Amino acid sequence: LIPGVCGCCGALRPRYKRLRDLVLKTPLKDGLVKTNMEKLTFYALSAPEKLDRIGAYLSERLIRDVGRHRYGYVCIAMEALDQLLMACHCQSINLFVESFLKMVAKLLESEKPNLQILGTNSFVKFANIEEDTPSYHRSYDFFVSRFSEMCHSSHDDLEIKTKIRMSGIKGLQGVVRKTVNDELQANIWDPQHMDKIVPSLLFNLQHVEEAESRSPSPLQAPEKEKENPAELAERCLRELLGRAAFGNIKNAIKPVLIHLDNHSLWEPKVFAIRCFKIIMYSIQPQHSHLVIQQLLSHLDANSRSAATVRAGIVEVLSEAAIIAATGSVGPTVLEMFNTLLRQLRLSIDYALTGSYDGAISLGAKTIKEHEERMFQEAVIKTIGSFATTLPTYQRSEVILFIMSKVPLPSLHHPMETGRTGENRNRLTQIMLLKSLLQVSTGFQCSNMMSALPSNFLDRLLSTALMEDAEIRLFVLEILISFIDRHGNRHKFSTISTLSDISVLKLKVDKCSRQDTVFMKKHSQQLYRHIYLSCKEETNMQKHYKALYGLLALISIELANEEVVVDLIRLVLAVQDVAQVNEENLPVYNRCALYALGAAYLNLISQLTTVPAFCQHIHEVIEARKKEAPYMLPEDVFVERPRLSQNLDGVVTEFLFRQSKISEVLGGSGYNSDRLCMPYIPQLTDEDRLSKRKSIGETISLQVEVESRNSPEKEEIENTERVPAEEITYETLKKAIVDSVAVEEQERERRRQVVEKFQKAPFEEIAAHCGARASLLQSKLNQIFEITIRPPPSPSGTITAAYGQPQSHSIPVYEMKFPDLCVY
Repeated sequence: LIPGVCGCCGALRPRYKRLRDLVLKTPLKDGLVKTNMEKLTFYALSAPEKLDRIGAYLSERLIRDVGRHRYGYVCIAMEALDQLLMACHCQSINLFVESFLKMVAKLLESEKPNLQILGTNSFVKFANIEEDTPSYHRSYDFFVSRFSEMCHSSHDDLEIKTKIRMSGIKGLQGVVRKTVNDELQANIWDPQHMDKIVPSLLFNLQHVEEAESRSPSPLQAPEKEKENPAELAERCLRELLGRAAFGNIKNAIKPVLIHLDNHSLWEPKVFAIRCFKIIMYSIQPQHSHLVIQQLLSHLDANSRSAATVRAGIVEVLSEAAIIAATGSVGPTVLEMFNTLLRQLRLSIDYALTGSYDGAISLGAKTIKEHEERMFQEAVIKTIGSFATTLPTYQRSEVILFIMSKVPLPSLHHPMETGRTGENRNRLTQIMLLKSLLQVSTGFQCSNMMSALPSNFLDRLLSTALMEDAEIRLFVLEILISFIDRHGNRHKFSTISTLSDISVLKLKVDKCSRQDTVFMKKHSQQLYRHIYLSCKEETNMQKHYKALYGLLALISIELANEEVVVDLIRLVLAVQDVAQVNEENLPVYNRCALYALGAAYLNLISQLTTVPAFCQHIHEVIEARKKEAPYMLPEDVFVERPRLSQNLDGVVTEFLFRQSKISEVLGGSGYNSDRLCMPYIPQLTDEDRLSKRKSIGETISLQVEVESRNSPEKEEIENTERVPAEEITYETLKKAIVDSVAVEEQERERRRQVVEKFQKAPFEEIAAHCGARASLLQSKLNQIFEITIRPPPSPSGTITAAYGQPQSHSIPVYEMKFPDLCVY
C-alpha cells in the first residue's frame, strides 16, 4: 500500500524538486542534459524564492556523492550550480551563495587533485560575478587558508603539482577580486590574511625561478609557457598591490620583508630586487614613499644582521628609491639619507670593534671587515644613485645635510680622542666625503652662491687642511664637481703644457654677475686652501692633478680680470714654495710644484690671449725642456718620474718671473700694482684646529696685519710687511685692559657730542654740519666721475669664448638713440 501511495503522490511534489531531480538523475554517460538544465534555470528565474532550496538540495546531493566517490555526479552537480549562479542575480542570491560556497569548500577539502581544481574553477567563476546586494556575514577565511596551502603543494607528480599551485593562485586572485573593493566584505588587508596570501605568491615566484635556472633546455611547448605559476603569481601580486589603498600598503609590504628574511633571500639580492620592482611599478605613485619607509625601518631593524644581509637591503632600497623618485618620494628624502648615514656609522663601529654592542646572543658571531666594507660601498652607491634623481633644491638640502654630519676638529664639533676614536673619526670623514662626492657628481647649478653657501664651504674647506691625504683628495674632487658646470673636468685629467689648448675644445662661458659676487666673497678663502694644500708633504700625483684641475676650472668657470691676477699670484707663490723650500719638501713634491705652475701658466696665458705673456711662458717652458725637464709635467706626472737630485740654486731662466709677468700684463690693462704684490695667505684659527697638534702643545698664532693705506702707499711698501706679533698671556691681558679703556673713551666721546649739540650756539653747529656736507659732496663727485667715464678696456682681456671678448659699458651721453626715442 505504501509504495503505491508514494507513487501516486510523486506527481504532487513541488516543481523545483521535480526539475532538480530531472537534472541530477540523468544517466552518467549523458552528463548534464542541456534542455533539463534550461528548464531548471528558467524556473529559478521565474521563482527566485525557491533558489535557496534548490541550492540546499544540490549541496546535499554533492556532499553525499563525494562521500560515495561518485565523482561523475559531483561534476554534474557543480556544473548545474555554476550555470544557476551565472544566470541568477536576484536579491535572494545570498542564500544560494551560502550553499554554493559550502559545496566549494567540500571539494577543496578533498584529497583528490581533480576535485580541488574543480572547486577552485567554480570559485573563480563566482568571484567574477558582481552581486547586486551586499553580504554582511560571509567569511572567506577558509578559502584564503586553503588556497594558500594549495600554492605550496608538494605533490610527487610535477604536472599535478603545477596544476594545484596554479589553482591555488587563481583562488587567491578570486578572493582578492571578490573582497578588495567591498567594504562590507571581510577585510582582506588584515595581517592575518596578508600573511598567507603574499608569501604564497612569492613562494611560487621564487620556486619557479629556481626550477628555470636548473632547466638545461629552454625548448618548451607554447602551451606549457602559458601554464607558468610564476607569471600567474606575478599578475596576481600586481593586481593585489594595484588595488591597495594608502592605509593598506604597510600590511601588504610587511609579509614581503618577512618572507625574504625567513628564506635568506637578501644575500643573492636578485629575487629581492625583482620583488620590489614589481611592487614599485604596481602601487600608485603617491604611495611610493610608504614602501621606502618600510624598507628604511626594516634596515634599522636588521642593523645587527650580517653585512651581506644589510647590503642586500640597501641595494633593494636603491632600486626602489630610483623608481620612487619618478613619482613622489614625499618627506622621506632626508629620512632616507639620515638612515643610510646612521647605518654607515654603525658599520664603521662594527668594523673597528669587531662586535655588535649590546647583542649578547650574537656574541659568537664574527664580523668580517671586508663584508662591512662591501656594505659601506653599497650605502655610498645608494646615496649617489638616489641623489641623481632628485631636483636641484632637494639635492642642495641633501648636500648640506651630509656635510653637517662630517666630524670636524672645531670648537663646536669635538672629535673623539684616543686611537680608536681617531680611527672612527677618520673612517667616518672618508665615508661621508665619499657620499658627498657621489651626490655632487653631475650637480648643475647656475648660481655658485646657492651651490656653495658659506656654511657649507667653510666646513668643506676646513677638511682640506687635515693631515690625511685621502681626505684632502676627496675635498678637492668635491670642489671640482661643484665648479665644473660645462663638462670640462675630464679635459684636465692629464697635466701637460700644450702649445695650443684649442685641441681641448673647452666650453668657456662669460662669468655671470652671481659668480663675480661669489668670487669677491670667497676667492681669498679658496686661494688660501689651494696654497696650503700645495705645501703638504703627503701629496701624491693624484693630488697635484686635482689641484691643477681645480685651478683650471676656476679660470674657466669663475674668472674675471681680478681673479686671473690673483690666480697668477697664487701660482707664483707656489713656485716660491718649491724654490725656497722652507717646508723641507721632498724632491718629488718640489718638482711637482714647478711642473704644476708651468702647466697652469701655460693654460692661463693662452686663455688671456696677451701675446707678450704667452711669449714669456713659452720661453721658460722651452728652456726647461732643454736643460731642466724635471720641472715640467711631462717628466714629473708619469708612472716613473724623472727627477733631479739637486734643486737648490735653480737658474732664473727656468723660473717664471713675477716682475716680467707684471710688466707684460700691466701693459695690457691688468692691475700691475696687484700683480707685483706677492701672495701671502692669512693663517686663522681654522688651521690650528685642523692640524694634528694636541692640546698640550704650544700653539703660536701668527696674525698678519694687512695694510689699509692708499694704493700709492701700497706700491711703495709692497715689499715691507708688518712683522708678525706672537700672542702670549701678557699680550692677551693687555688687549683686555685696552678694550676696557677704549670703551670708556667711546662713552666719553659720545657724552661730549651730546653736550655740544645741547649747549653750543646754532651757528657753530650749522658750520660743523656744512663742512661735513661739503666733504660728502666732494666724495660723491669723485664717484660719479669714475662711473661716468670708465677707464678704457684693456686689449688683453680673458675671453668669454675664443675670439669673443667681453663687452664694456658706454657713457649714457655718448649713446645714440633712435629718432622715435627723442621727444
